[in-house]
Amino acid sequence: MRILTGLQPSGKLHVGNFFGAMEPAVKLQEQGDAFYFIANYHAMTTVRNPDDLRAYTRELAVDFLACGLDPSRSVFFRQSDVPEVNELAWILSTVCPVSLLEKCHSYKDKTAKGFTPNHGLFAYPVLMAADILLYDANQVPVGKDQKQHLEVTRDLAGKINEAYGEDTLVVPEPIIRESVAVVPGLDGQKMSKSYGNTLPLFGEEKPSKKLIMKIKTDSTPVEEPKAIDDSLVLPLFRLFADDASYEEMLSQHESGGVGYGDFKKRLAEAYWDYFAPMRARRAELEADPGYIDQVLSQGAEKARSTASVTLDRVRKAVGIV
Repeated sequence: MRILTGLQPSGKLHVGNFFGAMEPAVKLQEQGDAFYFIANYHAMTTVRNPDDLRAYTRELAVDFLACGLDPSRSVFFRQSDVPEVNELAWILSTVCPVSLLEKCHSYKDKTAKGFTPNHGLFAYPVLMAADILLYDANQVPVGKDQKQHLEVTRDLAGKINEAYGEDTLVVPEPIIRESVAVVPGLDGQKMSKSYGNTLPLFGEEKPSKKLIMKIKTDSTPVEEPKAIDDSLVLPLFRLFADDASYEEMLSQHESGGVGYGDFKKRLAEAYWDYFAPMRARRAELEADPGYIDQVLSQGAEKARSTASVTLDRVRKAVGIV
């Protein structure tokens, strides 16, 4: 079984990135042949400053390794180090109906938020499909918001196979952990840099905790029971706390007698403690930049070796060679 996932280097990573993609990816290393990439081509749709893109790409590499990615058990590489992905994206685009892309929610959501409509945003699902299909991935961990794009991948693989032969491309399956598929942001929406509602993965202690203390709550008095369904604190606390601590906070919401300030302080401490081992590992990695270069170089070599096999098969099937 081959597993693949990628993350965009479009800014500082946040808690939603960790639980939505990084943690499940790390856990899957022992379950199959794992390929993980830094999607810097995708990031170009929103990151216009080249220095920022280089810095974000580097930081993402360090963060992923700090969170447990093991290059001895997986293939870790930059998307741009495997140019074969662009050729496959073009081949896929020749069978991709415009109507399929017009239905994608991500493009609509981003343009509605003020992003400039461009071909990169519109054709994002085709490049994503190439990212997946180029490595014959069987399973792809995705959040609920990316499930539609994986369906596009499956559709395009099916169209290629229908036109050129059933064994041309492997049709992947999604892996979605429903409990954390969508991590709530500090305003109740999905946590996203686009919404400005994120909690940083590796931020400074005081500013990060200050963000948590600013979470909006209602005016329910301390002694009264607190709303559970509309709580922004509870779903975040559940990510970091053990079962007993979560059940205690849930019970205190229902019974009253504890204020929101206390709940938020507990959330801040649980969040900070949860990532302590990863912060320590990150400090070690930052002190050894040569190691990061070596990991990415070796990962690119392995990725291109696999990609070339897939692309040769596709090129023969479609008649390019």
